[in-house]
Amino acid sequence: MQKGGILNSHIAKVLADLGHTDTICISDCGLPVPDGVQKIDLALRFGHPSFQEVVSEIQKHMQVEKITIASQMKAENKKLYDFLDSLYPQNRYNWTERPHEDFKRATRNCKCIIRTGEASPYANVILRADCIFNDER
Repeated sequence: MQKGGILNSHIAKVLADLGHTDTICISDCGLPVPDGVQKIDLALRFGHPSFQEVVSEIQKHMQVEKITIASQMKAENKKLYDFLDSLYPQNRYNWTERPHEDFKRATRNCKCIIRTGEASPYANVILRADCIFNDER
């Protein structure tokens, strides 16, 4: 039995299986999950667990080189946009912003979508794995 870290066995397995350039998505409770993409549903009720809580925990355990968000996030959900910039500063990480419809299409290539209880607009991020031996961040 694992003593600590991420206790959700589905998330722990996905993170352990990631290779360089593989992607995962952390989403609000409304993002559609494409057929064939694993959904790891953590949503308990509106707001719980929060997007911030889940992204913060994943950040501790996943080496990331790039994040992708919907271009609408900055204007429509500045709080979460600023939160992501604090965890993954734009001057140190490659950021891509794309229209929300394009973002949703990009989730088709994710290894999984981790669904939170977040109920605010555009609270979604795609994280692309970096090599763990490239730990300059």
